[in-house]
Amino acid sequence: MQMQAIKGLLNKIKWDKNLNSKEYSILYFDRIAKSLIEIGYNDIKKIEKGFIIVERDNKEVNIPLHRIKRVERKGKLIWER
Repeated sequence: MQMQAIKGLLNKIKWDKNLNSKEYSILYFDRIAKSLIEIGYNDIKKIEKGFIIVERDNKEVNIPLHRIKRVERKGKLIWER
C-alpha cells in the first residue's frame, strides 16, 4: 500500500497543473551512504514500476520506491513513511 501511495503522489506532482514540481524534494535512504539523500523532484527522469530513475554522473540510477522516506514541499513535510 505504501508503494502505491508514494507512486500516486509522485504522479500527481508530475501531472497536476496546479502543482509546481520545482517546489518538491524527495528524501530517500541510500544504503551505501547509510543516510537520507535529498533530490529535487525535477531530478527524476522517469517513474517506472517500483522505481524512480535519476541521472547521476551521466548514468541512470534506479531508486526503489520503498527507499523513499519523505516528500517535502518548500521544506515542509507533506508525506512520510
